[in-house]
Amino acid sequence: MQLAEQPAVAIRRVHAVVNPASGGVGPATAQELAALFAELGLDHRVSEITPGRGEDMVRAAVETDPDLVVVLGGDGTARLVAEACGPLGPLVAPLSCGTMNKLGRALYGPIPWREALMGILQSGAPRWISGGEVGGRAFYCGAVLGSPALLAPAREAFRARELGRAWRRAVVASRKALLSRLSYELDGRRRGRGVAISLICPTVSRAPGEHDAALRAAVLDPPPRAAARARAGLHLALRHLVGDWRDDPEITAPCVSGRAWAGRSLPAMLDGEFFRLGRQVEIRFRPRAFRALAPRTDA
Repeated sequence: MQLAEQPAVAIRRVHAVVNPASGGVGPATAQELAALFAELGLDHRVSEITPGRGEDMVRAAVETDPDLVVVLGGDGTARLVAEACGPLGPLVAPLSCGTMNKLGRALYGPIPWREALMGILQSGAPRWISGGEVGGRAFYCGAVLGSPALLAPAREAFRARELGRAWRRAVVASRKALLSRLSYELDGRRRGRGVAISLICPTVSRAPGEHDAALRAAVLDPPPRAAARARAGLHLALRHLVGDWRDDPEITAPCVSGRAWAGRSLPAMLDGEFFRLGRQVEIRFRPRAFRALAPRTDA
C-alpha cells in the first residue's frame, strides 16, 4: 500500500537545521542556505547543531512552528527532526547532504541539495513517510538490534579521525558478537533466538508491493562457531553502515509488530546512530510517521 501524496501547500516560513559535523556540509553551508531563503523571499531561520545539543536544538526549531523544516545533515540528523515533527508537526525536507543519506536519496534522488530544494519549493507536495519504532525510538531507514550495533560507536570515532579509539571499539564489537544473543517474537508467529534483528523501512527498500505496508525483517542467527558468528554480525553491521544492505537476500519477511528481549540492555543502531535500550523492547511499524515535502509523483 503506497500512501498518496497530499495537495500542494504554500511554504512561507522555513526553519533549517544544519549539522556541520555531517560529511558534505561545508563551513559556509548555513550562510548559503540563508542567502537562498532570503533570495526567495521566505521568512526563515537557520540553526547549526552543536555537539551534545542536537535534540534540544531540533526541538527548539520545531517549536517555532514553521511550515517546513529543512535538514542538511546525515540520516541521524534527519531522524532527530522527523521524530520531533511527527505526524502532526511541520513538513520535513531531509536533503541529501551528509555521510549516508539513504532517506534523502530515496526521496530526492542523487542530485545536489540546492537543486532538490528549489524543485520542492516550486512544485513539491506533502507525502506521508512511514517508519519504525524500537523501544520508543523512531527510525526511518533501518535498524540493527543486538550486539553488531556496537560497531556504530567505532564508526563515529573513525569519522572524528580518532583511529585508536575506533579500532578499540571495533575490537569490542567483534568480541561481543561472539557471545551476546537475544530472543524475539515477530508478528506473533516467528519466535526464536539470534545474534541480531535487522529492520528496513519501506521508503528506502527496493521491494515493492506487500512490503510497503510493513518493515522488512531479518534475524541473524549464524552457526554457533565463534568465528562464523563474529563475521556474520560484523557483516550485518557494516552493511547498515556503509553497504547496500537493501539487497541482502536474508531480508525476506514483512513485520508490523514484535518484541525482543535479553538478559541485559540491548544495543541498537537506528539510522546509523547508536542507542542503549532496555532489556525488553517493543517493535512496531508506523505507516504515517511524518510528512515530507517531496517531488510530485507526476513530475
